[in-house]
Amino acid sequence: MRVLGIDPGSETLGWGVVESIGSKYKLVDFGTVRSSPRAAFSKRILKAYEGLFEIIDRFEPSVVSVEEAFYAVNPSVAIKLGQVRGAILLLAEQKGLEIAEYSPRLIKKTVVGYGNADKRQVQEMVRLLLGLKAIPEPHDAADALAIAICHFHHAGLTEKLRAQKLKPR
Repeated sequence: MRVLGIDPGSETLGWGVVESIGSKYKLVDFGTVRSSPRAAFSKRILKAYEGLFEIIDRFEPSVVSVEEAFYAVNPSVAIKLGQVRGAILLLAEQKGLEIAEYSPRLIKKTVVGYGNADKRQVQEMVRLLLGLKAIPEPHDAADALAIAICHFHHAGLTEKLRAQKLKPR
């Protein structure tokens, strides 16, 4: 299985591709799609959409794992994040990909073991879990890798539960 993790953002969208090898996973690639904060918001959404379109075509993931919207003090920030997420979800549906969504707290708890972990802790755990020599930069890409790793942990649990339900008693 190959998972594309996405940390949504209208100026910097982080992405990371991780694939499973047996019961382990390994890094394929990661990066960001950046837009100018001075560009019209609709142009930033388009840039994120087109950038992810190319990434999906290049890496052919079977799953897109996206960070859920979180509470923001500024409502306009939350609305814009929701619009970016909508474009991501639309693209994944158009491409026929499985979609998984995880809360920021669950991602941190899964990867770091602590739901209130800071950016540096997430980066360091991603480095350790993927066997990297340096922490992934920028933090948006590290967050995207954490989202993909989170999916591997929870998808495995879901599959085990599904298999248990199918076994005759």
